[in-house]
Formats: sequence, structure tokens, C-alpha cells
Amino acid sequence: MTSFDARSVAEIDKLDDLYSVFDDLSVEGGWYRRSPALWPEPLPNFLPHRWRYAQMKAVLDAAGRLVDHEMADRRNLTLTNPVEGNTYATLRSLVAAYQLIRPGEVALAHHHTPAALRIILEGRGTYTVVNGDRVEMRPGDVLLTPSWAWHEHSAVGPDDCYWVDILDVPLVHLLEPMFFEKYPAGVQEDPRDIDTSPIAFRWEDSLARLAAETEAPEHGMAEREIELGSPAMPTIALHVQELGAGFESPTRRTTSNSIFTVIEGAGETVVDGERLTWERGDIIAVPAWRPYQHVVSESARLVRASDEPVFSVLGLLRSEKV
Repeated sequence: MTSFDARSVAEIDKLDDLYSVFDDLSVEGGWYRRSPALWPEPLPNFLPHRWRYAQMKAVLDAAGRLVDHEMADRRNLTLTNPVEGNTYATLRSLVAAYQLIRPGEVALAHHHTPAALRIILEGRGTYTVVNGDRVEMRPGDVLLTPSWAWHEHSAVGPDDCYWVDILDVPLVHLLEPMFFEKYPAGVQEDPRDIDTSPIAFRWEDSLARLAAETEAPEHGMAEREIELGSPAMPTIALHVQELGAGFESPTRRTTSNSIFTVIEGAGETVVDGERLTWERGDIIAVPAWRPYQHVVSESARLVRASDEPVFSVLGLLRSEKV
């Protein structure tokens, strides 16, 4: 049909002829769907995956020689989930990346609606400036860049600095309120040097809080666990987990998506039957509703970033032992 004729439609006496009208009108009958709109539980989609820090570091080092900040203001490697058809996200609502900044370099200031955080792996003498506050980025620290906050990074010490970025860009892509702007002057003028800040969770503070924990978390996925912030940001929750050598967690699944960064130790995470071994600096992606278990060979500390706050505010956060 090239135009809608109500009288002709009224005379249709075969379903196939009625269905031929649907495409012209961009509708679909609830009794006749090409694919279901509802299903009993979340469908497997994004894949469990592990990225090796040793491999990523070698690639970043090569990029450090070949890619300067005139080519790319942020020298990072986006961790793209290998599920068919995906071109960007690490998991449904989150993206992670490894980033390198070298001595003397400045990643110029910008801001954007996606929220971001940095988990520092190696290097001293690198700073981030967030809305005028200049904070050193130290190994083990977790630093926040809230939505629409001006931020830049600079390396003034002798070390190459490596860290993990985690952002909610895929969620913003889905919801569509993406805004991005470069800082007109390139860098923020007259930043204030501070050591203690709400955006900086220092590793030594995390260790002290873990040591003070006397009970394991109720979910049993770690021997000790603390939360950074409550939550750290409206779309991303952060938990630091401690798991001793020989620890085996129960197997659980949750509707939230989780990205684990290994700060210390070694072990494996079994996700839906797939064994992902890991060591310091590695990243493990655990998609929503996939059963997973941690098995630890060398005492470990992990940072878990998840989209739990989104599911919580929507009343859709579920977690269960399998």
C-alpha cells in the first residue's frame, strides 16, 4: 500500500494481507511479533571477558612512542566487548579503558555528561585537575570525575603513569543526553593543590577500612568489602574487595553489570562456566545475570565498578545465589 485506505483495509479477509499493511504503518501486532518483547529472565548478551594488563601495557608503550597528544588528547585503549555487533561498550551500560600519560604530557581539559573514574595502576607524579582542584593520582587510588566536571591530567614526575578509566558512556548513548565541550583555555587556570578531596579515595584509606571490617559481606563474594561513596556516583557504584589465598566464593548472579580491576593478587573468576584467570592489573567483565564465582590462588584485592545505582533507583536490582 502506498497510501492508507480505510475502506480497503475494512475489506481485508486474510491475515497475510493485514500483515502487509503493518510495515507501511510501522506497527506490529501484539499477537504476531517477529521477536518476543518479554522473556522470563534476562537473556545472555554481552560476553564474559578478561583483558590482560601485561598485553595492554605493551600496546600502550608502543602507542606512547607513536601517538602524541596532537593525534589523540587521551592515549587510551577502549575495552570493547567481543559480542557480535558491539563496536564500543565493555558491558551494556559501562565502558572501560587503559590509559597512559608520559612525563611532561598534558591531557587538556574538557567536560562531558558521562561520569568517569580512574583506578591508578602505576606511576607517581601525575595529577588530575577536576573543577579547579589539583589532586595527585597514586597507585591504588580511585579518583572520580562526576558528570559535567571540567577535568584534565598532567604528568610532572619522572614516571609513565598507567590507569584504568571506567565511564557510563554506553548508558548516556542509550538515553541520549550526550554533551561534550573542550575547555576554552586548554587547561584550567590557577588550580588549587589539595591532598584530601571527595573525588579521591586513597589506597591507604581503603586498606585501613578493609582491615577494620570484622565480618564478610552478606553476599559472600569476598572476605572483606567496603564501598567507596554511597554510591560513588549516581550511575556507578564502587566496592573494594579483599579475598585471601584459597578463598572460593559462592556462585551468584545479579542484574547489575560488573567490571573488576585487579589491584593485587591472582586467581580466576568462573563466569557462566567460562574460566577467566587473572593477575595484577587485569580487568574482568561480568555481564548482568551471568552466574560467577571467584577462586583465589594469591591473596587479592579487587575494585568492582557496577551500575547497581541505576538498577536500585529503578527497583530492578536483584541478586541471588545459584
